[in-house]
Amino acid sequence: MNMQIQRDLLLKPLSSVTSIVERRHTLPILSNLLLQAKQDQVMLTATDLELQITVNIHSPGVHNLSTTVSAKKLLDICRALSDDANINLQLQDSKMLVKSGKSRFNLQTLPAGDYPVMSSATSADKTLVRIAQRQLKQLLKQVEFAMAQQDIRYYLNGLLLEVNGHQLNLVGTDGHRLSYTSTLLEETYQKHELILPRKTVIELIKLLDDSDEEVSMELGGNQVTFTFGDIHLISKVIDGKFPDYNRVIPTGHQNSFEVERMRLLLAMQRASILSNEKFRGIRMVMTANELRMISTNSEQEEAEEELEISYAGQALDIGFNVTYMIDVLNNMDGERVVFSFADANSSCLVTIPGDDHYKYVVMPMRI
Repeated sequence: MNMQIQRDLLLKPLSSVTSIVERRHTLPILSNLLLQAKQDQVMLTATDLELQITVNIHSPGVHNLSTTVSAKKLLDICRALSDDANINLQLQDSKMLVKSGKSRFNLQTLPAGDYPVMSSATSADKTLVRIAQRQLKQLLKQVEFAMAQQDIRYYLNGLLLEVNGHQLNLVGTDGHRLSYTSTLLEETYQKHELILPRKTVIELIKLLDDSDEEVSMELGGNQVTFTFGDIHLISKVIDGKFPDYNRVIPTGHQNSFEVERMRLLLAMQRASILSNEKFRGIRMVMTANELRMISTNSEQEEAEEELEISYAGQALDIGFNVTYMIDVLNNMDGERVVFSFADANSSCLVTIPGDDHYKYVVMPMRI
């Protein structure tokens, strides 16, 4: 059994699936990818048992082939070959011979039948949501930075994805800050919510195109399936109760100012240089038409930035983690941003002028 394929056709799909392969796994076959070829189609599949990515490649003239081979080694070989190389894959006993020009590589294989393929859920109460790839990618990027990393509250190590009526809502929080974004869908849906694991979110952002091509999301049971372009991604969902974001997002914050996003971002980045490396604290001091940002560290060094702003609210002096502020300013769209406060002990609400679809909440810190 052998097949011929151009390096260019194989390289991008190969990197797409290999990115989820764990380096050291208790099951050796999980370091491999499943390679299946028949009738002008090549299918590459990789899984870590929680997440599975399959990419279809249209390649005329490929013959029947079905095996599993080291994902990383095959990718490294492909990367090292010249751009216009033709690759010949040949199965001999339990080895795969990879030939291109005068290069030959002999790789170990494991039987395709042993590969633990995840199949799409067949539950009857599946919800099918369609949205443009560009739009979903943008929504994910607006909230993914607020997800927790390796938190003991495992349900925070992911994003809440909720469809309700005409609306798709996405929420990420690590308990100290919360990022919420939403968009209107063309169809109406019954309420359905699930928690997408962190790894799935990161892979989706990598794989989705900046195009108006559609992605269909199938939500059902304990998993979710995304299908777009030549890619089919199945992910388990996190079992747990996500915090009620409506209780966290404040309303009626009276003291607010609007400012140019980049101007504030650059000032915050400068002020953060001398902030305490562990606590990353910054004081935001607001008085009439002025914002001062002050940071100090354990060596008694101090940085101060001053910005003229249009502000007529009460004088406030509040401490925040400067990284959380820089994160939101880096990940927002739009040229201007609104900061709203209630008092010195309450959270800060960051929004985009004239846009109800995005909200970011940061809890204050004592400095």
